[in-house]
Amino acid sequence: MNSQILKIFYGLVALFFISINAQVQRNRTTTLMGCRFDFTIIAEDSLTAEKHIDSVINEILRIENLISDWKPDSQISKVNQNAGICPVKVDPDVWQLTRRAMYISKITDGAFDISFAAIDKIWKFDGSMVQIPSSEQIKESIKNIGYKNIILDSLNSTIFLKNPGMKIGFGSIGKGYAADKAKELMLNKNVKAGIINASGDISAWGKQINGKEWKIGIVNPFNPADIMGAFTIHDKSVTTSGSYEKYAEIKGEKYSHIINPQTGYPVRGIESVTVIGPNAEMANGFSTSLMVLGEKKGFKLIDRFPEYSCLIITTDGNIRKSKNFNVELEIYEKQLSSKSKF
Repeated sequence: MNSQILKIFYGLVALFFISINAQVQRNRTTTLMGCRFDFTIIAEDSLTAEKHIDSVINEILRIENLISDWKPDSQISKVNQNAGICPVKVDPDVWQLTRRAMYISKITDGAFDISFAAIDKIWKFDGSMVQIPSSEQIKESIKNIGYKNIILDSLNSTIFLKNPGMKIGFGSIGKGYAADKAKELMLNKNVKAGIINASGDISAWGKQINGKEWKIGIVNPFNPADIMGAFTIHDKSVTTSGSYEKYAEIKGEKYSHIINPQTGYPVRGIESVTVIGPNAEMANGFSTSLMVLGEKKGFKLIDRFPEYSCLIITTDGNIRKSKNFNVELEIYEKQLSSKSKF
């Protein structure tokens, strides 16, 4: 009899520990900041997980209302509207984000430029272009780009664009920033694991519900419907920039939607750049910059930041890794293009 009671007792204890350690995974997809966001949160029950996703979405909406340059009443729109007129006071978050964007602009020698938003969009990537713009048009299109003409006042938390016609925007790092802030919010709420995917700008922490690390796929830039390989990450961020996302094809030549802010011409020679590091915002800035800088200068830049690494896929189909790229890459596609070399 005592033996039977003990079995029941230990059984109840086991059920108790299973219940307190039980976890569920909830997923949700929605559109924010003009693009697709995928949320995966692991929590103790479904209701809690859904509430966490709600709070993350509210946080990203808050960010969007501050920094979206397509919303006329956002703080960044007000900064742009007052270019050449007067400084504009902004929230500390916006000021700090702008400061960090200017830092990326500086370390990349303008390959990334926060004032790129001022470009006159003479390149069309909707299939309507039949000839490339003239050199005069291209030169004119970039005349208002120049991060050095942005004045930040830390005491008054203001941003001033010196020249009329200047604009700043966070199209290149805004999604990464939002993913980072979402992760930060979840960690502050003691959410042990999750992954935020902002249209390819990914911030992950903890592990999957099955105990395995998060697996990240790399798109084959020559056939974007396919995944050419994958790797796993733990408490890392991953961002990818690619020519395959949007481009114009004119007389058999492909022109990427990623424009060099200093020359006004589309980047050449690289199809995609994937960056891994602790921060999605910074990784986002790197992936865009490396597309512009090219392989040699890009590796030289990212090697200065040992916490970050990158994988470059060239137009010839070659895969190049920076010296700090230490994740195990599983290749699915053995040949990315007819010119591929490994």
